[in-house]
Amino acid sequence: MSPLTTNTIIFITGAFLSHHVWDEWILWFKDRGYNCIAPAWPYKDDSAEKLRQRRPNDNELAGIRLHQLLDHYTTIIEKEPQKPIVIGHSLGGLVVQALVNKNAVAAGVAIHSIPPKDSLSFDWPSLTLVLKSLTLPGSSKQTYLIGMKEWNKSVANGMSADEQRDSYEKYAVPASRHVFSDFFTKAAKIDFKKQHPPLLFISGTEDKIIPFAANYSNYLKYDRYHSVTGHKKFVNRNHLVLVMEVWEEEAGYIADWLDVVSPSPF
Repeated sequence: MSPLTTNTIIFITGAFLSHHVWDEWILWFKDRGYNCIAPAWPYKDDSAEKLRQRRPNDNELAGIRLHQLLDHYTTIIEKEPQKPIVIGHSLGGLVVQALVNKNAVAAGVAIHSIPPKDSLSFDWPSLTLVLKSLTLPGSSKQTYLIGMKEWNKSVANGMSADEQRDSYEKYAVPASRHVFSDFFTKAAKIDFKKQHPPLLFISGTEDKIIPFAANYSNYLKYDRYHSVTGHKKFVNRNHLVLVMEVWEEEAGYIADWLDVVSPSPF
């Protein structure tokens, strides 16, 4: 079969990062002939600084549910003349898995993806962070923001102090607590045995939010005999891999995979 023919990529952001983490990725893939967009989440189409200033009483953002987020990106995808490629990070990776599961896209890439329903483990820091956001004092009508200390420890670990501070100021944004509670609902459920468009998982050895073991376990759950499903591990990558100095290595691997992967047969 021939490689994918679509030239559109839609980038999908996770819960705690501004959609501007994709700015350099968009330029990189545009240079290779792709049409790229990185739509913000509902109520997040602003700078990280302004979004932080609106918290904690940003009621519209605080009310976002996972199924609404899936509907948001599904609507964007349906406006495209051809099924696009979707590339998502963290919770955006879970959204990619859901869109692939619906056969709504030509192919998907899940970078350090949060595992779907029934795949979360209490041994993984991602679940610890979820439970922390749900149990801290404050109303469910208020957004949750990772603090600088937690950011340095779990998101930007291994970076210099200047890089950690600068990345927090530029990219850290609040998130809805409801989105995290929805990890345990059918909105986060994936049918691993279903035929699906090509799907690639990217994981990092130093990610303290979504460890390599979580990504690899997620990948192994898929039935790989009837659909293209791949996995690539990168060494010395933390959860903020999208803006690390070496991010182009991930982008290059993804571009090479897209160049040779065949479209879904159905």
